[in-house]
Amino acid sequence: MEDLGVSSDQQLLALSSLLSTQPEDDEDDEDCTQGGSRAGLGPGHIGPPARRDGAVPSVREKKNDKDIWSQEEVAEGSQHDDLADPRPQPEYDVLLKQSVGTEDLFLGLNRKDPSSMSCEAMLVRIKLPDTEAADVVLDVRERFLDLRTPRYKLGLHLPHPTHGHGGRAQFFGERGELEVTLLFNRPTDDVHNLL
Repeated sequence: MEDLGVSSDQQLLALSSLLSTQPEDDEDDEDCTQGGSRAGLGPGHIGPPARRDGAVPSVREKKNDKDIWSQEEVAEGSQHDDLADPRPQPEYDVLLKQSVGTEDLFLGLNRKDPSSMSCEAMLVRIKLPDTEAADVVLDVRERFLDLRTPRYKLGLHLPHPTHGHGGRAQFFGERGELEVTLLFNRPTDDVHNLL
């Protein structure tokens, strides 16, 4: 039984030396080859040794030395965020809309299917309890929706580009909900209209 333990310790050391990219210290090798070394070896001994200065090596190192920030340091859409603003984000839903007639439903003449490529518009439902319609400030860009009220703020990156015109916003005071309908602006829309 003891011979199997020694050979497995030797195999673990051999595997560690194969996976290690830096030369190991002789002190670590001496500690592991001493009697009772089975308790000293574990999964942490496989691979390159940890840094002695206590710094944890990052999983994703910078690829270019001239980069100022790494990808993890810059959040997407951070130019629209105001970190000093304590207002919470309201609940919202994004739904895709499709206008379907009898020719689509029964005959399939317009070649529409249930996929998102056949949708013409997007409906964004935003729940704004205890809010008046006059308090809502809404700014819609091609790919971004910015909503501000005295109690809430929402900066929403849209999944598809939208037209700057032809959209519609409607506030329902009894439900405390704002519905924003935006028409898609896709380069393939003109091709689909010709068919």
